[in-house]
Amino acid sequence: MLLKSISLTDFRQFKGEQTVSFSTSSDKNVTVIMGENGTGKTTFAQAFMWCLYGETDFSDKAVLCKSTAQEMVPNSEKTVRVELKLTHKSVDYVFIRQQVYRKDSAGNIPMPNSAKLTVAYKNKDGQQEFLPDNQKEYKIKEILPKELSRYFFFDGERIGNMSKEIQSGKSNEFAQAVKSLLGLDSYVAALTHLKGNQKLSKNSVIGTYNDQYDSRSDSRIAEKTTEINAYNDEINKALSRKSELEKRIPVIDDECDKLKILIEENKDSEELAKKRNSLVQSQQKVEDYIGGSTKGIMDEFHRYYQNYFSQKLIAEAIDVLASADKLDKGIPDIHKRTIDYLIKQGRCICGAPIELDNDAHRELMKLLQFIPPQSLGTMIGAFAKECKSKAQNSVNLFTTVADKLALLREKEEHRDRLITEIMEIDEKLSKLKSVGAYQSKLSSYRKQLRDTRDEISQIDIRIGGLQTHKERAETERKNFSLTNDNNKKVEIYKAYAEYIYDVLKKDYANQERKVRKELEECINVIFKTIYAGGLSLSIDEKYNVQTLVDDFSAFNTGVETSTAQSISIIFAFIAGVIKMARHNDENNEMLSTEAYPLVMDAPLSAFDKTRIQTVCETLPGIAEQVIIFIKDTDGDIAEKYLMDKIGKSYSFDKHNEFETYLVER
Repeated sequence: MLLKSISLTDFRQFKGEQTVSFSTSSDKNVTVIMGENGTGKTTFAQAFMWCLYGETDFSDKAVLCKSTAQEMVPNSEKTVRVELKLTHKSVDYVFIRQQVYRKDSAGNIPMPNSAKLTVAYKNKDGQQEFLPDNQKEYKIKEILPKELSRYFFFDGERIGNMSKEIQSGKSNEFAQAVKSLLGLDSYVAALTHLKGNQKLSKNSVIGTYNDQYDSRSDSRIAEKTTEINAYNDEINKALSRKSELEKRIPVIDDECDKLKILIEENKDSEELAKKRNSLVQSQQKVEDYIGGSTKGIMDEFHRYYQNYFSQKLIAEAIDVLASADKLDKGIPDIHKRTIDYLIKQGRCICGAPIELDNDAHRELMKLLQFIPPQSLGTMIGAFAKECKSKAQNSVNLFTTVADKLALLREKEEHRDRLITEIMEIDEKLSKLKSVGAYQSKLSSYRKQLRDTRDEISQIDIRIGGLQTHKERAETERKNFSLTNDNNKKVEIYKAYAEYIYDVLKKDYANQERKVRKELEECINVIFKTIYAGGLSLSIDEKYNVQTLVDDFSAFNTGVETSTAQSISIIFAFIAGVIKMARHNDENNEMLSTEAYPLVMDAPLSAFDKTRIQTVCETLPGIAEQVIIFIKDTDGDIAEKYLMDKIGKSYSFDKHNEFETYLVER
């Protein structure tokens, strides 16, 4: 996406019609707009948001220029208009948002209804066409979804908040944004289409097959389908509840963090707080082990429990089947084709006649039950071999589970001891006058957190049980359905869809890991260019950023960063995402992306002169287009280092509080 120009008509303090054309040159891809605080830099940046999404961050939602409003006579109208021209995927678009303000006979200007949006584009013939109303919002979402816009239109204050979010692990938006920007949405969309999001959706491909079984041939199919649907509903309810609880955890964590800061600030409780933090960290490690161990035991049990509990029956069956050769009543070397031939010939090899329903014919028909293509003895032998294999695979289940459970109980006892110690410290802290109220709240939140995680653990166990019952019902339905041709097709189609889903899910996981690793490497290169201070960045599975100290393994996580470091981190993060989106994987159609511009309002204020230089030298080489709003005090430095990259330059000419004009430099 390239921004070509923006025109403002009576938008806030920009009186009349004013237009800025942005540099679209690949060599000089920077547009600089300079002005002191209060001249209109933030307002101009907000014009992009208002044009595309009809929203601003202003407390006063009226966008009509106050100077223009003052000049209006009663019963007259003025139209606020913002026109944005851009190119997306080689197509030229024009977005126009207009809002009509009317001054009534009493001289008042009431807030009008929502603004009108017009979207036009040039077709292949070069003719301009207009999108119908039902496609406008969809087109904006296709070009730049609102939830991603903050990563390309941001100011210095917001960038600081964003840095704190991704370092504290509380911004889910970053994960979604990065996946969208780097092309992983195609995988998510395909997986959702096949099976639904986390849940099995009835509208998904696999979900619709469950409604296509023909139960007229066997009533048990309808019975099993109802049973399976009930399990799916229960699983979906459990997943919804789990999702709700997981969203609650960061909120509680945030409150706990705030309270911990207040408690830590109290010097009298410093030593207790340090000891408590150490215990909490130990408890978290034990909790993580317990969670992983519990899942491992459940997986082991789920894999082998049927064979294990069937061992006695299997052993008895094998003893009985050891004499399977006695059950074979067939005649050696006689095949079904031989009998069929004799019946068709009408005469036995001994010369006796074979006629329908005579003694010879009846005896031959009985014989068909005991001769190849597969005799009973052969089938029994294969069955016995399979039984022995299953019994051997599960023989160590009890010992394995018992050993793991013993270790798990030790860890749980250790966890309980840690919790007891923490609660004892909490009780002591709660009696301290300065932090008693904070500690009481913290204890309450920690209990909520513990209860929430316990409920999530119980839900996981319940989901595992429901999945087991559902899989058993699906196996039984599959066996019943094989007698009906239509149901056979449903099973085949469903199997294909599930196979494609599994392959795609595995490929998505591989691609996501690859993208995350490449992003981490890319971000570190940019970060070390902007901030050369012996720090590195790592990205976890949720795209949260951790700061690491190079060559100092004793303190390699959770390093507290300064304001400049924090802003350098978010710069590196966003710049890395944009760089990867710009140079996407051309060999993988599923990872198709579009390059994006970077529009920044006062991003250099928190940096010193050295850092401003590195930022100015780095960004033009990363983003396809850079539009930067800077203060006059930073402008001389920025222009010094951006000179070779500046294609357009403007400044704000402020006449008064309600009138500002843009002047090309």
